[in-house]
Amino acid sequence: MQKQLLKILLLLCFTGYFTSCDTVKRVAENEHLLVKNTVYVNDKKNNTETISNLLHQKPNSKLPLIGNLRLNIYNLARPNRDSIFEAWLDKNPKRRERLKKAYSQKQVDRLKSSALGFNNWLKKTGEPPVIVDEKKTEKTAKRLKSYYKFNGWSNVDIKYDINKLDNKRATIDYFVEHGEPYIIDSITKSISSPVIDSLYKTIKKEALIKKNNQYVIPILGLERDRISAEMRNSGVYHFNQDYIRFTVDTVDTNKKANIDVIIQDRAIRTQDSTIRKPFKIYKIKDVNVFTDHTFENNDKSPKESLKFNGYNLYAYDEIKYKPKAITDAIFINPGSIFRDIDRTRSYRHISELRTFKYPDINYFENEDSTLTANIYLTPLKKFGLGFSAEVSKSNIQDVGFSLSPSLLIRNIFRGAETFEISGIASIGASDDAANNRDQFFDINEFGVDLKLTFPRLFSPFNTERLIPKYMSPTTRISLSATSQTNIGLDKQTFTGTFNYKWNPNAIVTNRLDLFNVQYVRNLNIGNYFDVYQNSFTTLNNISKTINYNSGNDLTFPDLTDAFLSDVLNNNTSLTPIDDDYKTVSAINERKNRLTENNLIFSSSFSFTQDKRQNLFDEDFSIFRFKLEAAGNLLANTSKLLGLNKNADDRYELFNVAYSQYIKTEFDYVKHWDLGRKNVLAMRAFFGIAIPYGNSSSIPFSKSFFAGGANDNRAWTAYSLGPGSSETINEFNEANLKLAFSVEQRFNIFENLNGAVFVDTGNIWNALDDVEDDNATFTNFNSLKDIAIGSGFGLRYDFSFFIFRFDIGFKTYDPFYRDQNRWFNDYNFGNAVYNIGINYPF
Repeated sequence: MQKQLLKILLLLCFTGYFTSCDTVKRVAENEHLLVKNTVYVNDKKNNTETISNLLHQKPNSKLPLIGNLRLNIYNLARPNRDSIFEAWLDKNPKRRERLKKAYSQKQVDRLKSSALGFNNWLKKTGEPPVIVDEKKTEKTAKRLKSYYKFNGWSNVDIKYDINKLDNKRATIDYFVEHGEPYIIDSITKSISSPVIDSLYKTIKKEALIKKNNQYVIPILGLERDRISAEMRNSGVYHFNQDYIRFTVDTVDTNKKANIDVIIQDRAIRTQDSTIRKPFKIYKIKDVNVFTDHTFENNDKSPKESLKFNGYNLYAYDEIKYKPKAITDAIFINPGSIFRDIDRTRSYRHISELRTFKYPDINYFENEDSTLTANIYLTPLKKFGLGFSAEVSKSNIQDVGFSLSPSLLIRNIFRGAETFEISGIASIGASDDAANNRDQFFDINEFGVDLKLTFPRLFSPFNTERLIPKYMSPTTRISLSATSQTNIGLDKQTFTGTFNYKWNPNAIVTNRLDLFNVQYVRNLNIGNYFDVYQNSFTTLNNISKTINYNSGNDLTFPDLTDAFLSDVLNNNTSLTPIDDDYKTVSAINERKNRLTENNLIFSSSFSFTQDKRQNLFDEDFSIFRFKLEAAGNLLANTSKLLGLNKNADDRYELFNVAYSQYIKTEFDYVKHWDLGRKNVLAMRAFFGIAIPYGNSSSIPFSKSFFAGGANDNRAWTAYSLGPGSSETINEFNEANLKLAFSVEQRFNIFENLNGAVFVDTGNIWNALDDVEDDNATFTNFNSLKDIAIGSGFGLRYDFSFFIFRFDIGFKTYDPFYRDQNRWFNDYNFGNAVYNIGINYPF
């Protein structure tokens, strides 16, 4: 182990030395490479990202342990490569002519292009040296001065010092000195329109500029936007932020800022002049909805019309939608005041119906100072077809092919509902069958999924007050069935769900699964010991030890089941106090749990808060919470339904013991944008599922596992845990999980990015029927069994997805129990190589 660490250390040192040498190769004699910026604010260092972003010149990018990789790549390119090539051609007087005669001028030009191509690639991929430029330094100083002035500091003074070193390198120190901040002392208003003055009084308490706060100029812009939005959401149709301005007095005020909010009257421009009139509040007189608008219908008159709840609905052919389905998606109400937010919500909600293209909403001013809203809806096609194909490889199969066709039917019940039918058909070759040509494609899966979505809460009760329509509520009813052959034990799965989803605001999504019914039927239980070979090997060795079956190998399922029965019924030499007896008992308990059919009646609630602004946002957080309860309804009605108990004292429905448990999960992801394509990402996860009542354990499909490309990357999926137990199982799972990961992502060049990461966590059994102390979470001392993996990886950004390759090393391995757990298998031979699509979190 020490030799391995020494080799790694020497490799890192050599790499660092090699990449750091000759970084000033392309720096001229009278120039200096910028290697460091330091900003001092009132004699204290300030290295915040905000200040760093103000610097016009920054040193060349560095990678951890490697240094200026891109700069060194750039230095490999030869300057003036084209003239060098021409000089090479002319070095021998006959070389150019000889090449032309042997080939052609065109081929000589191609030879030159190929010679220049790699050189240009080095320049493009690399990063030119950042040469100290005093003009840019002065520009940075001006930026710093403007920043501190804009943020309300008095007496701002900026100086800088360029420290030129003897080795063609230089550092720059910036010195910022400022006095006390300006404090807002008074806020007055000068508002001409009585309507605006009255509205301003009602929104003043939410103002962003407040007395005794520090005076910050950017806050004025935010306050202007806020006032404008409030006015336009209060009926003032013609209002915009250009009517708002501020005057700020800081002269001879002893560091006080006196602010006057000025809002002018409406400007009405004609050809010859501009007149000003007080603003008015506008009401919506009519809302006209054209349900089948197309470009061809622009000059036509609608053939059909109807009035519903004050809305006017028109169609050029016929109205094919229930009026309520359309009007429920529109927030602009006849008779209400104009509100900009109503148009925004209407855009979003109509688009979410998946029935129309993006709508067109226009307002027209009437002579009586009211507004008419015209909403133009262009229907999508009634039917939509989808098709996807996939080629895959996993630890179960050598190769697999799958097809997934789908059919989407819009407006199926004339209420803007969507009905989607999708299917899956796949075939594959398992590892075992790959050696048998007669059974090469021995894996198959067939399934169908039906989804019916309503653009409202489908309920006999009025839920408008509890969940108003601006929250975009939807109801989904789905049924699915799949059948898998020769994947493990083979199984059939039937699932039915009835759920609600709504968005209280732009960043929060709630989902309530009112009913979720899942039935899993295992078809090939006799194949258990073929799937779980480690369990079979252990069982077979114990049978040989006690000379069961005359010392011959067990066959499954007959002899393995007979051996289990004989041991547990005390028909062998093993006794309950023997370790081998306990091992056989544990194998039997796990076999029974994993081969039993599962019937799960559950309800769940999920809460997601996603603060991402867009797909490119790298400074955000995501919080997810889920609470699931299963079996309670059946438990409370078991006697009423006349359900019978099985031999394990569990109630059965349709000859299957239903599961009863409560499960909760907490998942938090945070990203920090460090600038220059550097991102620090963190994830924390906690989950626990507690069986009770009719269950003493959690179904396999609802349990937790650890390891894999999106978890602890130093272990393969299902290979970590539970706890520090020396497990013999291929698929390790438990009902409690802790995980924490941190990863720094950085750009190497162009679309290639790198990352270094640390993953921690494990799974344990808790409050179930597992009695192994090493596998159970008993108290906080069990936290010593948290596994730690570390490593590095590469990511290539293809724009529409990211290809990821990670190498994870076992840094702290709980399986070593009382031994030293640090760095025992920290080498490439025991590393885990992960391939994934997109980021792990």
